[in-house]
Amino acid sequence: MAKDRTFASKMSKAHSDDGNHCPKCGELLTSVKLVSAEHSKRTNAYRFNERMVSVCKCNEKEVYG
Repeated sequence: MAKDRTFASKMSKAHSDDGNHCPKCGELLTSVKLVSAEHSKRTNAYRFNERMVSVCKCNEKEVYG
């Protein structure tokens, strides 16, 4: 028999607070993929640098510009 899954149980799982917290402000950290274009002088072309960054309220201005 299938397990009974209600809307309330789905919402409680979605809003659970199991993530990492910022040591400065205590806010929940959100992982964001940061893509920046870099100019290569050797090949005279642009390449994209992708990296994952954790963002919270205290460092979002530094990350987003």
